[in-house]
Amino acid sequence: MLRIESETGWWLITHPDHARLAGLFASHWGNERFARPHPRISVLHGIHVHDDGWAARDAKPGITRQGKPSAFSHELVGKYSAFEEIDLADYLAVRESAVELVESQDAYAALLVSMHTYNLLTARADRSTIAPAQLPLLDEFLERQLARQERLRRAIRADVQYAESDATDEAILNNFRLLQATDNLSLLSCVAYLQPSTLLHPLPTTDGACEEVVVLPVGERQFRLEPYPFDEPVLRCHVPARHVAGHLFASSDELAEKYAAAPVEQLEIVVSA
Repeated sequence: MLRIESETGWWLITHPDHARLAGLFASHWGNERFARPHPRISVLHGIHVHDDGWAARDAKPGITRQGKPSAFSHELVGKYSAFEEIDLADYLAVRESAVELVESQDAYAALLVSMHTYNLLTARADRSTIAPAQLPLLDEFLERQLARQERLRRAIRADVQYAESDATDEAILNNFRLLQATDNLSLLSCVAYLQPSTLLHPLPTTDGACEEVVVLPVGERQFRLEPYPFDEPVLRCHVPARHVAGHLFASSDELAEKYAAAPVEQLEIVVSA
């Protein structure tokens, strides 16, 4: 779940809907300056479904120890330090099942999702917020992801549907970075981030180089990107969200009941050059 605080409560957005927004961004990625993703179908599929494993969990949101919705928020942009608020075993089970779900559909897409998961839990995770006794659980999970990635790389290299150029380490790395970039832009949009940021990694350009993209907030859920990577000068997107009244909740059941009763609305997001 992702959250935006309002004057009267919270806007809540599910992980799968956030991923659909990332997939929409990816479908428009590429122009005279930035290279389009390839193999397109697998890359877009991976981005589009990379958080589908969270659907059941997000259908019944819980609360933090403070009574807020347990969700990704603007405070967590650029870091991952909320492990004290979650059951690590349950969290890792969701992450693992999410990768397995994608692997059952598309090996290339699953490799990108596994790389994204591994990066999230290594390069961006704050291990100090994990109980020492649970660190072996995390490290075993990470080892399994690395083994999965190696197995998927071998399968992709042996699969005739993929061009040899698509199966190189460089191509896979660039497609992983596109997942990271569009995921990050979707996160910034879904939590209404108000500070300048970047799309995490330099992205491939049409001349064979790579270039960093800066994200500049210009209004509520409105952003300007420099340089601009999309095929249309303005993207007007919508993400489904539900608004729940109240800032603190006595129990997860209270929040879940309010969430289930709230109508689905559409929040507009505008990205421009």
